[in-house]
Amino acid sequence: MSNVSFDTIQRAYRDRVEAALECYLAAADAPPKRLIEAMRYACLNGGKRLRAMLLYASGEAVNADPGLLDTAACAVEMIHAYSLVHDDLPAMDDDDLRRGKPSCHIAYGEATAILAGDALLTLAFEILATNSTTPADVPRRLQMVRCLARAAGTAGMTGGQSLDLEAVGRTLSREHLATIHQRKTGALIKACVQMGGLSGDASSSELAALEQYAQHLGIAFQIVDDILDEVSTTATLGKTSGADRARNKPTYPSIIGLEASKQLAEDLYRQAIDCLDTLAKNAYTLRQLAEMVVHRTY
Repeated sequence: MSNVSFDTIQRAYRDRVEAALECYLAAADAPPKRLIEAMRYACLNGGKRLRAMLLYASGEAVNADPGLLDTAACAVEMIHAYSLVHDDLPAMDDDDLRRGKPSCHIAYGEATAILAGDALLTLAFEILATNSTTPADVPRRLQMVRCLARAAGTAGMTGGQSLDLEAVGRTLSREHLATIHQRKTGALIKACVQMGGLSGDASSSELAALEQYAQHLGIAFQIVDDILDEVSTTATLGKTSGADRARNKPTYPSIIGLEASKQLAEDLYRQAIDCLDTLAKNAYTLRQLAEMVVHRTY
């Protein structure tokens, strides 16, 4: 796809996953109406669709049938949306804005937001386990379910969020902070790439290369997020800027400084790109996604 512009590829991926999400989510007037509205608000309320793009691009890199990727991409986006709904709650990160709009609990109330997150989490596994567009090979489908469950659970995103909450007000080492973000942010990014690889005929060496790419990119993504929280405006971020500092949360800039954080993100970007050498031309979109993630405007 290197003869197609990256902007065109991004739009195609976004359009594809958003059309598929519309199919999987119940209609806005379906009962229970308020819960369904909140689920749709959380899942269809904009966003970069980075995780879906990574899944599509990873599948593309191993010649997966694009039709097999839609369900997995939707499952990942539902898990991500659920995590944002819960992260924004007053008991967690207490954010009133998400993607430039009121957070789900502001728009629909805390109780409905909690239920919307719960419902999106369970729907993700329902569609991944039962839809005919995921791989028909049952062992491979089970691998994908297990991969996503691990990324969302205590060994991944949920565990990372717990460690993140425990870290508030504490002085952490760079290594401890990396462990938190490998779980909180990196695990789901890694799962996207793994699931894309599992959707195709990826060899063990190709899967290993994709996983290493995702490992580096996941941490780089979080470092850039930390930098942007320090230097960007609320209007640019679509959520409250400076929130981490206000809550006394450890971040890469607070531990190693702003310039060192930028350099570390750049180093991880280079390492991620290097991991793709064995995938040759098919890795074009993965390279462009890494560029987009790490070189977002500071």
